[in-house]
Amino acid sequence: MGKIIIIGGGISGLCSAYYLVKEGHQVTVIDRGGISGGTSFINAGYITPSHFMSIAAPGMITKGLKWMFDSTSPLYIKPRLEIDFIKWAWLFKKSATSKRVAASVGILKELNLKSRDLYDQMFASSDFDFHYERKGLLMVYTSHKGEEEERALANRAVNEGLEVKCLNKEDLKITQPGFSDDVLGAVHYECDGHITPDQFMVNLKKWLIEKGADFQLHQEVVDVVASGNKITEVKTDKDSYLCSDVVLAAGSWTFSLAKKLGIYIPIQGGKGYSMDVKRETYISLPAILTEAKVAVTPMNGFTRFAGTMEFSGNNNYIRKERVNAIADAVHKYYNNLEINREERNSALSGLRPVSPDGLPYIGKTSKYNNLTIASGHAMMGFSLGPITGKLVQELISAEKPSVNLTPLDPERFK
Repeated sequence: MGKIIIIGGGISGLCSAYYLVKEGHQVTVIDRGGISGGTSFINAGYITPSHFMSIAAPGMITKGLKWMFDSTSPLYIKPRLEIDFIKWAWLFKKSATSKRVAASVGILKELNLKSRDLYDQMFASSDFDFHYERKGLLMVYTSHKGEEEERALANRAVNEGLEVKCLNKEDLKITQPGFSDDVLGAVHYECDGHITPDQFMVNLKKWLIEKGADFQLHQEVVDVVASGNKITEVKTDKDSYLCSDVVLAAGSWTFSLAKKLGIYIPIQGGKGYSMDVKRETYISLPAILTEAKVAVTPMNGFTRFAGTMEFSGNNNYIRKERVNAIADAVHKYYNNLEINREERNSALSGLRPVSPDGLPYIGKTSKYNNLTIASGHAMMGFSLGPITGKLVQELISAEKPSVNLTPLDPERFK
């Protein structure tokens, strides 16, 4: 069996390790941090077959430009003259067509459904303990325009074979009594599930260690040694590691690492924020507050409020005005629920790796035949973790991939 180096200890990296360890491979995970925070820990925890529409939708660039100077907007682009960002934005604009979005629906739906099935299998296996529920996801709206948009998308979801129910105001009050009178209704995607991400990550890491996986943390990958088209060694700022295969699953840092290897994989970090409320909120169903673009998730012992997409470079700087925008939206949608100052001050941020066309990068590269890329999942990183890991294992084991990987080619923009 192979000696696999996985660069990146987020959800894609650890799920890749899970399936590779199960196949009997020797796995070493290298991470620039301690695998104790970041977007894989602080996200909304959604398992979302409902999210079959690409983020690279028509009109998104126009919205981004409109909101560029409003740091409280759901989508915020910090004005900056960086050639890599400008190239990424141009590719995003080219991808944001109705034809391309329609072409991506099938692959995103298939990835999400297969990943949900793998979560079911993981949970049933009892390999490690984690909180996981299949209660669905509410898309909640407060305007007639929002209702029109969500119901149109619901009709599309029904045509795609997903389990969906439209709820009027009275139905919603029965399902989730805590919503305010401003809320007009919701679409309930019964096909979705949710999870407590930090618990999943901690316990999966513990299981991997028990099964013999090696973790080399707080190390930056600085170079690789190659023989022809095969990587033989990965060098960090502290050590070097021999390998038979390499998996690059470094999230928002994939672009810069791939660039060192002479491979162009455009990714921008899309920052999101979340805060946990560890008191009773009486929220029992996950919900997206659609006009505000805020995600609400009842997790194991707390409720998480998350949201925003901010393109301002790879940093962990927390903009208080964006945190407040999330908190203020919650007060509008829910009765008698106020996120207090202490809870706002505890907000954390994480970087989602966003590709220009909203599809992840999963596959081999032409330059190195033993390098597999697993990144660029945007807001579906946690939802697609298991299927990404399974596909990585299939590629390294030379098995037929369970999904057509052509649309996910890591070098599709070269």
